[in-house]
Amino acid sequence: MAVRNIFIRSFFHYSSKSQSIPRFRNQASKSISGAPGRHCRNLIVIFQRYGFLPSEVPNYLSKIKFIHTQSSEEVERLGIHEISPAAIRNVVEISVRFGLTPGDVIEHVRALVVLGFSETTITRILDIVPTAILLREDRIRDTVEFLMGIGIQKIDIDRIFGLFPAIASFSVENRLKPLLDEFRVLGFSLNEIREEVVRNPKILGFENGELSHCLEMLRSLKCRQAIKANICRDGEIRAGYEVKLRVECLRRCGLTYRDAFTVLWKEPRAVLYETQDIEKKIEFLVGKMKLKVQCLVEVPEYLGVSFDKRIVPRWNVIEFLKMRDEVWLRNIVNLSRSRFYDMYVKAYPECEKMYGRFGVFRSRSRHPVGMWKLFKPPRFPMSGEDTRNIKSNMEYLS
Repeated sequence: MAVRNIFIRSFFHYSSKSQSIPRFRNQASKSISGAPGRHCRNLIVIFQRYGFLPSEVPNYLSKIKFIHTQSSEEVERLGIHEISPAAIRNVVEISVRFGLTPGDVIEHVRALVVLGFSETTITRILDIVPTAILLREDRIRDTVEFLMGIGIQKIDIDRIFGLFPAIASFSVENRLKPLLDEFRVLGFSLNEIREEVVRNPKILGFENGELSHCLEMLRSLKCRQAIKANICRDGEIRAGYEVKLRVECLRRCGLTYRDAFTVLWKEPRAVLYETQDIEKKIEFLVGKMKLKVQCLVEVPEYLGVSFDKRIVPRWNVIEFLKMRDEVWLRNIVNLSRSRFYDMYVKAYPECEKMYGRFGVFRSRSRHPVGMWKLFKPPRFPMSGEDTRNIKSNMEYLS
């Protein structure tokens, strides 16, 4: 199907189906001159359905004058059918900001169709990267040819753009080729790169040199082999991407780039936790404990322990005892269960109830009572030869 004016078609797609249009008595409907009353009200309702504020509608309609001359019957037969409200809003805002005409938008979207992208992928691109309609066709074509050059099939290219639309705005010479060279310098073959890109296209979002920093940190970890093997269970590229996500999460929470890497290097178990869990722990640290996020550099183990099983129960005890200084943060994280129980919980019955099942610590024997008799080694009678050997050894020692 030929691609025509996307946002006009989608606006009237809903207006033709609406049976009743409510009357608006506001300044928005009065400030648009030259448009018929009913048609104007239809446009206001449609804009509001796509998330525009009532105060924004007059400004957009005054700048998109051609929309008043379009009939719903004409535009109903044209365009992409499956398009999200966010994509519609993005296209309108980009058109108003850069002065694009309907013909410009049609031409740019048609270029995406010619390159073989599906309607779902085009919608994703307009939703996530609306500035892609400003790019020349040859630039996006270069990106497609670059992916085909490393052996990716055309059907996978459409999927890559759908899962990671930001690649539409990447420059091949300044972004993608240097990233490919960096992969090869790190020792990855072309087959490994291709398989990982198809499996997780978001690895193409690495900045130049970022993957090297992530893998350098992973390869220099001094932790238990089981933790390192669990981090790299899906390969080093995927592990490097997981480190990238955690670094970005820590930076959003207030740490510097260097401190974020320091925290992950000291506590690699944090890489095994989801970013939502890390954000929840930091939110609890700053909001509930009233500590600064920079204390994670001194006590990075905080991110490597269970939130529900260790942090929250122990914090309840510490808060009850009113011990609010930075010393107890390390005690919350590093003390063993029995040590923490003996120091803070055992002497206070209220704390023991508060601590719940995490506080009742009793040393239990390995076997039930009375079973030790069954595991006691049997005694054998001493022979005469054994007695003579013992006496000879004792005489030698004397």
